[in-house]
Parts: sequence; C-alpha cells; structure tokens
Amino acid sequence: MKNNHKKISHALLFIILFGIVSLFSDMTHEGASSIRGAYLTILGASAGTIGFISGLGELIGYSMRYLFGKITDKTKRYWPMTICGYILDILAVPLLALVGENGWIAACILLVIQRMGKAIKKPAKDTIMSFAASQEGVGKSFGIQELLDQIGAFLGPVLLYLVMLMRTNGTTFQIYSFCFAVLAIPGIITLIMLLLTRYRFPNPEHFEPEPKEYVPFKMKKSFVQYIAGISLFAFGFIDYSIVLMHISKNYTSLASGLAETSSIINSGTVPLLYAGAMLVDAIAALIFGYMYDKRGVKALVVSTLISSPFAIFIFAFHSVPLVLIGIVLWGVGMGAQESILKAAVTTMVPKASRATGYGIFECSFGVFWFLGSWLLGVLYDMSIPAMIIVSVLAQLLSIPFYIYSD
Repeated sequence: MKNNHKKISHALLFIILFGIVSLFSDMTHEGASSIRGAYLTILGASAGTIGFISGLGELIGYSMRYLFGKITDKTKRYWPMTICGYILDILAVPLLALVGENGWIAACILLVIQRMGKAIKKPAKDTIMSFAASQEGVGKSFGIQELLDQIGAFLGPVLLYLVMLMRTNGTTFQIYSFCFAVLAIPGIITLIMLLLTRYRFPNPEHFEPEPKEYVPFKMKKSFVQYIAGISLFAFGFIDYSIVLMHISKNYTSLASGLAETSSIINSGTVPLLYAGAMLVDAIAALIFGYMYDKRGVKALVVSTLISSPFAIFIFAFHSVPLVLIGIVLWGVGMGAQESILKAAVTTMVPKASRATGYGIFECSFGVFWFLGSWLLGVLYDMSIPAMIIVSVLAQLLSIPFYIYSD
C-alpha cells in the first residue's frame, strides 16, 4: 500500500513537470501565433498566401500524426520521438527573427517545419502522459496539463504585448523580429525542462501496468463513433483566426455608442482577447477534466451544450458585452476538448497501441478542423447567418455520437 502511494505521487510529479514543459512551450508558439499573421504581411506575403500556409501547416501537423503514432507504437521510442518533435517545434519560432525583411518564403518554410515538429511529438507526448494519467485519473491529469499549457498560452501573447510597449524605437519589422528573438527564452527553458523530465523519468511507460495479454488495436464501434463525434465538433468549431478577423474589422462599430466599453475592443487590446480566451480555456480544462473522471463522456456532452452557441454571441450581434460572452464560451469549448478528448482516447485504446489511437484521433480532428475552417471562412464572406447555423449545428450533431460511444 505504501509503495502504491509512492507510485501515484511520482505519477503526479511527472504530470506537473510535463505540464511545466507545455507551459513554456505554449508561451513560445502561442506568443508567435499572436503576431504571426501580421509578421508575414510585413514580410510581403499576401492574404491568400498566409491562409494557404496556415491551412497547409495545420493539415500537415495533424494528418502526419497518424504516421508518427504508428512509428511510436512500433519502436516504443517515446522519449526520442517527443524530444525530436519539441526541438523542431520550438527552434523554428525564434529562427523567424532571422529571415530578413523580404523573407516571407523562409518564414513560411519555418512555420511548416514547426507544424511538422508538432506532428512528430504529439502522439508520443500524449501517450507518455496517458501512462501517468492512468494512475491519477485521466480527466484530472489531462486537465492539469491543459491548465498549465493554457497559462503558457496566456503568458506568451502578454509577454509580447509588454515587449511591444517597451520597444518603441525601430521599424515595425524590427520590433516584430525582436519579439520572435525574445521567444527564444521560453523556448530554451522548454527544452531544458523537457530534458530534466526525461532524466528524472526515463521510463514513464512503467506508470501503467502491462496488460496480462497483448490486446491488438481494433477500430471498435465505440471508438469509431467517438471519432465521428469529435470530427463533427472540430468541423463546426470556428477557428480563432476568423473570430479575431471579425473583431478586428468591426471593433469601431462594435464599440460605437458604448463609451464605457469602447476601450475594451480596439486595435491595441484585440491581441489580449486571445490571452483571455486561453485563460478561460485553462480553467474549463481542469473543471471538465475532473467531471470526466466522475461522469465519463457525459462531461463532453455538457461542455458542448454550453460552448456551441458561441458563434451567435460573437457574429450575430454588434455588442461588446455579447462578444466577450462569446469569447468566454469559445474558451470553454477549447478547454473541454483539450482535456476530455485526450482522456477518452486513453480509456478506449489499449496501452500497446495508444500512440496509434492518438494518431488517428489527432489526424481526424485536424483534417475536419481544416475543412471546417475553410468552409466557415468561405461562408463568412457569403453569409454570416449561414456560417453561424453550420457552426452550431455541427457541434450539436456531435452529441449523439458521444452518447453512443460511452
């Protein structure tokens, strides 16, 4: 009994250490995400190019996860795959500071490399986490990790906001370039913490007992239904880039006649809205992670019902308070999916094949996220009401699949 308590304590320590790795990692690439589009524009990339590269990066970053998940399961080289992916993911960000004033092609290549790094690391990283999570409760464990992860996603944009406030001299290109150079600091801390965690826990697979007999991976009906549900959710969940574009384009009209709130949404504070959404994401991840351990997939049903109408609040009304409510609901949806979706894979897929399961999950989620973002972006230009209807309906249609997969 005493030994078991010690093992659980080690598992929780591992989860927290890995969460700190995620915190500094997200500071790095979410900080970059908050200024990436503007930086590419300064470098000379067209709007079409930025949209294509962003979409291509996401498609590569998600679709390749199935392949790297299979490789991870076959080789059982969990740490080497995780470390290799993190190096590519992290180092590509500060290298954006070195591309030069007309270096949009080099910048686009680095962004694709960064996404490839994520594709390599994610199945291995989530599988390593699942081993420790099996000791502490999968919802709680992934909730803790997402909480720390999203604190980093909050701090990254805030860090760059403060850097821009202090660095007023120089051209816009020089200021943005300096911001990417500053992101080398959390990037280096990420890699140091990762190597320390690897040194402290060289064999995280030992957290979860080996099954008494080998259980081959099969696409069970419940797993297929679950994948269908999360794919519908991903399809309907509007990417924040569209949210940000809408708010940026309309902030003057949104704030008109509302003198007391006109300062909430303006060109200077728009980036901080993303940081606020990430903070909501962090809290929601922890709450719904704990709920998952007690209620199972029903927690995902509840979170989807709460978050699905976010598009109505953001896009249907010209009201600052309602837009802020919509962003809060968007953050709830993001937080719930990041904690519960990963936790569910842990309970549905056997240990020996879990990286493959994560690869299938991540690939399907990413492809449908890409297709949904593309369609919803087109609908935004054609008919905002149609975009809202598709978004809300697709998310709500995921609920029956969640229920049947439980």
